[in-house]
Amino acid sequence: MTSFELLEVDGADHLGEGPWWDAATDVLWWVDIIGRRIRRATLDGREAEPIRTPSEVGFAVPRAESGFVAGLSGSLASAEVPGRGEPAEWATLWTGPWDPGAVRINDGKTDPFGRVWFGTMDRAEVHPVGRLFRWDGSAVTGHVDGVWVSNGLGWSPDATTMYYADSPARTIWAFDYDPATGDATGRRIFAEETGAGVPDGLTVDAEGFVWSAKWDGSRIVRYAPDGRVAGEVPLPVAKPTSVMFAGPGLGTLVVTSARMRPGDGDLAGRVFLVDAGVAGRPEARAR
Repeated sequence: MTSFELLEVDGADHLGEGPWWDAATDVLWWVDIIGRRIRRATLDGREAEPIRTPSEVGFAVPRAESGFVAGLSGSLASAEVPGRGEPAEWATLWTGPWDPGAVRINDGKTDPFGRVWFGTMDRAEVHPVGRLFRWDGSAVTGHVDGVWVSNGLGWSPDATTMYYADSPARTIWAFDYDPATGDATGRRIFAEETGAGVPDGLTVDAEGFVWSAKWDGSRIVRYAPDGRVAGEVPLPVAKPTSVMFAGPGLGTLVVTSARMRPGDGDLAGRVFLVDAGVAGRPEARAR
């Protein structure tokens, strides 16, 4: 078993997701989707009071100026970090053209220039009605239709390739990415999962290798830039959900997880800290 540490915070998540490392403040952000909360902590376990959300929350990332952007069930919204014991005051940035009782935002991330990419999923996971969107700070643009469960996003070190996972399709896609415009074209298969589990959240390290969490696969898979499997990190939980590099030198792989049923493992829903042996790259705040 790969050695790991646990992020020593108060309690496990129901559906932990979306780890995002803010190198400017040395704070890890992540969400508990079903628990309807945004969590923040240093890697030594000093946790801020969770920010409660009015619906399930698919992701949250800090903004360049102040506050943060979050994907709620039916909208993209922003808020300032509230004072202790106070509720967040939400401002709607964009309302999605879907029924939030049937479809919700599931995952999102900033590109290297601060654009926010996020996607949706069918709550029942039986119809490919999800889409992938991009928010550039003023407008939202749709990019990919026919998605089952929109999931992991990442970019190559030179920002000319974008990676994107659709979990039930068992596929990670690659796109040609235009850093100037944020346009993603030339969709093609990067990797298909034929083993246990499906691709969930992902990140890209400084060498251009893609790290993919395998939901119901109890592991993280590292892919070379040509799609070959370059290594695996086994974990003692069934449902690792996403990954992000954090800490000094961005050398710690943070892994979120979910506890959806008793068989998911005693540590299900905890956040894992793994020595990856390679560095990641800093993330950009939302612009």
